Amino acid sequence: MSVFDLSSRTVLVTGATSGIGFETARRLAERDATVLVHGRTAEEAQAATDRLIATAGIDASQLCAFSADFTALEEVEAMARRVIAEHPRLDVLVNNAAIAAPERHTLTADGNEIALQVNFLAHYLLTCLLEPALTSRPGGRVVNVSSSLHRTASIQWNDPQRARRYSRLAAYAQSQLALTVFAADPRVTAVSVHPGVCDTDLLPLYGVEGGTAAQGAAHVVRLCDPAIDVVNGAYYDRDQRVDPAPAATEDRTIKRLGKLADQLVGQHA
Repeated sequence: MSVFDLSSRTVLVTGATSGIGFETARRLAERDATVLVHGRTAEEAQAATDRLIATAGIDASQLCAFSADFTALEEVEAMARRVIAEHPRLDVLVNNAAIAAPERHTLTADGNEIALQVNFLAHYLLTCLLEPALTSRPGGRVVNVSSSLHRTASIQWNDPQRARRYSRLAAYAQSQLALTVFAADPRVTAVSVHPGVCDTDLLPLYGVEGGTAAQGAAHVVRLCDPAIDVVNGAYYDRDQRVDPAPAATEDRTIKRLGKLADQLVGQHA
């Protein structure tokens, strides 16, 4: 079996309706993986799967559409229940869905700053709820699509919702640092990857020109391959393993973030 054959693997990709997520789903399906395509709405997820079938020649039997609006944690919980019921063995979870923090401080109905919830808390909850499927056989892993901007961040422990002082760049960077720290959580083997600055909806945050979404997706897909050995908590800048921000490997920070996240996702966990 070549390293490119993923025919026995089932992978859930969040935020798979556009950008790096869509290209990741396409590349995984082209390698014969079964791909669970997540979108914010059922219509968006189905449209993405239809596009993969029409434009990439993917067999419909390899694709399954799932939906959850990550600004509503109850939808994340409902999606996780459906995944467990339909796919009790999940090989890879790609936590890719992300938004650029808005100009104005915005809270979700769950009471969380929107970038923190969509980019981190929803993925934290989803990963925790899918743990039984991810650990049902050896080799299950999580790939967090993070950002080099995590290096500029700090987690505001006393004001994680940034109600007192808000900046969209700081809020986005905090969400990416939290996602990167979470990769070192011992419950499920996980890594983080900065796929490079790509021409996606997040590009304005970086203020530079980006590569293509397909180029970014290639770095994500590589880490989904069971032939690539990974170490829990490892961080990759494209295809190179490098040290993340120091906070991402501190035991105290990892434990503290877990406690904060459990508190913020509340009854859904």
